[in-house]
Amino acid sequence: MENVRQMEIGPGMSIVELVGCMEHCGFGARRLAEAVSIYEQMLGEEYTRFFTLSGAMVPAGLRNVVSGLIRNGHIDVLVTTGANLVHDVIESFGSHCLGNPESDDAALREEGLSRIYDVFLPDEHFIRFEELMQSILPERADPISGTEFLRLIGSRISDPKSILRSAYERHVPVFCPAMSDSMIGLQAWLHRQNKPLFVDTLADIKEIVDICYEAKRAGIMIIGGGVPKNFALQSMLVTPKSFDLAIQLTTDTPENGGLSGATLSEAVSWGKISAEARYVTVYGDATITFPLIAAATMSKLEKRRDQCIDR
Repeated sequence: MENVRQMEIGPGMSIVELVGCMEHCGFGARRLAEAVSIYEQMLGEEYTRFFTLSGAMVPAGLRNVVSGLIRNGHIDVLVTTGANLVHDVIESFGSHCLGNPESDDAALREEGLSRIYDVFLPDEHFIRFEELMQSILPERADPISGTEFLRLIGSRISDPKSILRSAYERHVPVFCPAMSDSMIGLQAWLHRQNKPLFVDTLADIKEIVDICYEAKRAGIMIIGGGVPKNFALQSMLVTPKSFDLAIQLTTDTPENGGLSGATLSEAVSWGKISAEARYVTVYGDATITFPLIAAATMSKLEKRRDQCIDR
């Protein structure tokens, strides 16, 4: 049995050194250090890397972290919400603003501002989004899959830091199983009132299941929960395989039975995650925990590469 090592910090301490201290502490610190260890294995070895993103992570400021992982080849499959993709598109021509979460929401409505906790977005950005979407959306008599539909949108975005643009350039499929629950879905529906367009979201199931079948080993990073988490995990159910590595970042707890708080151990009972898998749940705000995990992992991978070059 290992003793707890009291954490010591000092000026100039690297994030890898900080996480190294956390590894020998208890509670959330130890879980975060374990997440870094698992993520390093996932990104440093031959795994098919799934990444699920829910919650308002793009408005909060994590867009470039996610697109950077895509561009660096660290995400092979992205499953996310329509809302995150809407805000990704908006960030390609505008920006979100910081505000006071205690603001008068009726007054904000009068000013033409929409609020996501302490992040504000002016109505004119949504107007530009609508105009852009109506210029991008295709006329298609034949069905188009959801991933193909999102690839098309990504191809029309010029911002290199866009998640959709990065996924398009790196040939990373983007799955949005609840696309209709977003302004992308709303704009697609409006477009279809006058022009032919049929997005076959069931075609996406075959695509992601095929990826699961072909994966020799699979790892998954789950930010939040909801539909993206379930869509990715359930895709293993019709294969003889399970996820070998899994990390979940959530603020929810399992007692109320909601999927967003469901433990990864519970997923083992379904066969979604292997009984022999390495997995950990880190409880806390993902806008804090994920950048720490990603930054520490990138630093450790870079150190490994430098050591290999020196040899």
